[in-house]
Amino acid sequence: QVQLVESGGGLVQAGGSLRLSCAGSGRTFSRYAMGWFRQAPGKEREFVASIGWSSVDPYYADSVKGRFTISRENTKNTVYLQMNNLKPEDTAVYYCAAESRPIATKYPSEYDYWGQGTQVTVSS
Repeated sequence: QVQLVESGGGLVQAGGSLRLSCAGSGRTFSRYAMGWFRQAPGKEREFVASIGWSSVDPYYADSVKGRFTISRENTKNTVYLQMNNLKPEDTAVYYCAAESRPIATKYPSEYDYWGQGTQVTVSS
């Protein structure tokens, strides 16, 4: 089993940057593909980015491509989401998730474990 805890959210002006972290428990963290999702008020949870074992196959939603970067440090059981050039439409609760397969997917139903989320608010 994996427990996930996100951190790094906050309030930032448009054009600014934030780095989210997701710390995982368990000795098998490196055997989980990881994803970031977000959910804005009144909207469904949507895929943001994902990364497989050993940092292979990073994949991004079109809306964040070129602005966000996902990475992981398996020695620290941590996955990151670097968010640059933030826009008001990026405002949401951001969740990290883990799935027990080598390559991550963009479908929330495929993920086995979820964190509690961290709020990101981008002001215009």
